[in-house]
Amino acid sequence: MSGPLLTVDDLHAGYGAIEVLKGIALRVEPGEIVTLIGANGAGKTTTLMTICGFVPARQGDITFDGKSLRGQPAHEIVKRGLIQSPEGRKIFPRLTVEENLEMGAFTRRDRDGIAKDKERLFQLFPILAERRAQAGGTLSGGEQQMLAVSRAMMARPRLLLLDEPSLGLAPLIVARIFEVIKQLNQEGVTILLVEQNARMALKLAHRGYVMETGQIILHDNAQALLQNPSIQAAYLGE
Repeated sequence: MSGPLLTVDDLHAGYGAIEVLKGIALRVEPGEIVTLIGANGAGKTTTLMTICGFVPARQGDITFDGKSLRGQPAHEIVKRGLIQSPEGRKIFPRLTVEENLEMGAFTRRDRDGIAKDKERLFQLFPILAERRAQAGGTLSGGEQQMLAVSRAMMARPRLLLLDEPSLGLAPLIVARIFEVIKQLNQEGVTILLVEQNARMALKLAHRGYVMETGQIILHDNAQALLQNPSIQAAYLGE
C-alpha cells in the first residue's frame, strides 16, 4: 500500500464530561516504530484505547489502511490487523501460557500457522516455552509482559500498539523486551509505542510525538527529539 498505515486526524475523546484528547493528529507509516511520549495523564493510553475502539471518538477520524475505523467495534478492528498489548498486561491469569497464546489467535483458523507462530515466539522468549503449561497469573511481571507481547503477536498484527511495555520491570527484562520489539519491527511489524521511558523509546523509534494534556505539542524524528534541550529537560532527566 502507499501512504500511511494509520492516520489520526483532529481526534477528540474522553470519559463522561471529561475531554481527554483535544484534537490530536498523528500518522504511522508502514514499517515504522513511532513512539508517543509524555507525562502521566497526558492522554497516551486514551489515544491507544480510542484507536482500538474501546473509547468512542467524539470528533475527528481514525483511518487504518485507507479505511475509517470511526464507529467500528473493537473486535472488528482486531480482525483488520490492528492489535494492542495493553498497559498492565491483562493476561488471563487462570489460563496457561499456551492457552493465553491461543487466545491471541482467536480470529485465525490456520492451525499450522498458529503452531509455527507459537514456536517462533517460544524461540524469542525461551522462558515462556519453559512455562508453557503454567498459569499466567503465577508468572513474574517480566514474564507476563513477554506473554502479553507474544499474545498480541499471535494475531499477526499489521500494526502493533504497545502500551507501557517497560512499566515496573527490572532493567535486564526491559532490555530483552525492547530487543524483541526491534527484532519484530525488522521482520516487518509496524509499531506504535506508548512508553514512559522516553529515552529508551526514542532510541528504538524512527519518529516520536510528544503529548501534553491531551494535545500533541511536538513531532520530529526520534534522534532530533533525543537532542532537543526542552525534551531532555522535561522527559530525559538532563
